[in-house]
Amino acid sequence: MGILDFLSGQFIDVIHWTDDTRDTLVWRFEREGHEIKYGAKLTVREGQAAVFVHEGQLADVFTPGLYMLETNNMPIMTSLQHWDHGFKSPFKSEVYFVSTTRFTDLKWGTKNPIMARDPEFGPVRLRAFGTYSIRVTDPGRFLTEIVGTDGEFTMDEISFQVRNIIVQEFSRVVAGSGIPVLDMAANTSDLGKLVAKEISSTIADYGMELPELYIENISLPPAVEEVLDKRTSMGIVGDLGRYTQFSAAEAMTKAASNPGGDGGMGAGLGMGMGMAMANQLGGQMAQGPWGARPQAAPAPAAAPAPPPPPVEHVWHIAEGGVTKGPFSKARLGRMVTEGELTRDTLVWTAGQDGWKRAEDVMELAQLFTVMPPPPPPPLPGA
Repeated sequence: MGILDFLSGQFIDVIHWTDDTRDTLVWRFEREGHEIKYGAKLTVREGQAAVFVHEGQLADVFTPGLYMLETNNMPIMTSLQHWDHGFKSPFKSEVYFVSTTRFTDLKWGTKNPIMARDPEFGPVRLRAFGTYSIRVTDPGRFLTEIVGTDGEFTMDEISFQVRNIIVQEFSRVVAGSGIPVLDMAANTSDLGKLVAKEISSTIADYGMELPELYIENISLPPAVEEVLDKRTSMGIVGDLGRYTQFSAAEAMTKAASNPGGDGGMGAGLGMGMGMAMANQLGGQMAQGPWGARPQAAPAPAAAPAPPPPPVEHVWHIAEGGVTKGPFSKARLGRMVTEGELTRDTLVWTAGQDGWKRAEDVMELAQLFTVMPPPPPPPLPGA
């Protein structure tokens, strides 16, 4: 090998980077101690940026394109090294390629429950998880603030820090949003945008942005979810009578399908349920579309249930802008006798539309008629 071939092998004349790892953020071009040839070709592909660091100082940043490394293309380095326009010597610089594409489907989640105050349930503990995407917007700032001299920087090395920022801002936003827990599922999109907006100012200092943040789920503790499931089941059941009939018919079907199980107990249970259902259906079918059907031996009608006892009201009275009570009706009767309650006294009870005079309330008007009338005047000549 000739001396010219040896010398030419010491200079780098093509600089570029291709990557198929899908998780590399920064990669340093390995020049292995060789100098970069003046006029070398630099290829920066879409989704990349090339950052030159010369003698420890951040120099020029190149966006996608094909460049000839000359003094007119490297203004910052030319200024740092005081190169003149006649400079054509090789130079030593470190070249870092930064991926500016969007890294998607990154996971985040709350490690510990978040305490929040719900207007319906009171203090609750919430957990949440989702995905986000991230992108480098300022390669120079990102290189100086995060990467340093790392020759190959992957997404895993910064995702932990980004997740911590997301969880911190999510906890603050949810705790102060005032949105009920049962309505959060309908507001996850707005919550995600609000959290992403709050995070943007923080990660902008790292030269990054958060284009998307998705909240996939917000959950309650298992004990609270179990209570909510019971509450939902009660609402779905509705008519307990119909639900009982349905459950009995379903149990009868299962018992009949296993007549030999438990020593014939299933058959007996199915027979008993069948007779009960037959009696009930027979009572419903006794009245046909053409009138009552004759029955050989009608079963005696069950005695009607007694009516519920009347609800006794309790009363409040108002005198001189002060309310007193509650008083029972018997107590009000004694107050009438003692002169503490008059016909013009204002009274109120639950379900009554505002305060009313005692004699205008039908239930209390009779208290004033129990009193005997005044005695008649004496007869003449008596």
